[in-house]
Amino acid sequence: MSISVVLKDLTADIDEVARLVEDLDDSAWHGPTPATGWSIADQIAHLTFIFTLAKTAAAAPETFKQITAAAAGDFDGAVNAALQQYNKFPPKELLARFRAEGEASVAALAAVPEGQVVPWLVNPLPPVVLACAGIMELFGHGQDIADARGVRREPTDRLRHLVNFAFLTRDFGYESHGLTPPDGPFRFELTGPSGDVWTVGPEDATQRISGSAHDFCLLVTRRRHRDDLDLTATGEQAEQWLGIAQAYRGPAGEGRQPGQFAELADARR
Repeated sequence: MSISVVLKDLTADIDEVARLVEDLDDSAWHGPTPATGWSIADQIAHLTFIFTLAKTAAAAPETFKQITAAAAGDFDGAVNAALQQYNKFPPKELLARFRAEGEASVAALAAVPEGQVVPWLVNPLPPVVLACAGIMELFGHGQDIADARGVRREPTDRLRHLVNFAFLTRDFGYESHGLTPPDGPFRFELTGPSGDVWTVGPEDATQRISGSAHDFCLLVTRRRHRDDLDLTATGEQAEQWLGIAQAYRGPAGEGRQPGQFAELADARR
């Protein structure tokens, strides 16, 4: 997928998340989300921080390296410090900063010369992969906001970028659980919102995941429990992976409980 297409879809996702919160009053901004200890304001503050990092990585690599070197021993502490930094702004100003930093990161990634990588938290990444990581962040944190508000986001085929990103990051779940990733490849065969079947991975792979692409994205961002999702594993390794999948580095977090959103799902039928 070309960088221009991914960045166009990243821009659309930024706008979608912004519209989820633009009509909230101050008290709702500080209401809880399903992510324990995180308010809606925290979610937007975190995304603003991530986009600021991406902008800096693409436009000022040496500055980015200095920032991440200072936080290397305690990145979680840096994340929490960023929440406090951005949460000092009133909701409307925080939203404006979220939009501005999101748009600036898109522009910075678009300006990276073809074939060049940008520094990131562990390894340098091509701009297109970092843009897909942004889509992953927006999907997961946007889902927390939507769940807090009791609203349903309409899935789009922009999710394909997250599916591709999850294929690249398949081993993160193993790493977070101290497990050795299998040597053999996986294949994903997922039905997108428009009805098209998306495939990633070799055709002869014996370990397969099939089902709804939207549910798959909820799985790899750990916003729904696997028992509540329309996903099928073929092969023992694929079956194990459904229980540990995550498309982000670091601790898996609490995840979600089976049936946690059953009432919300029933209300949408």
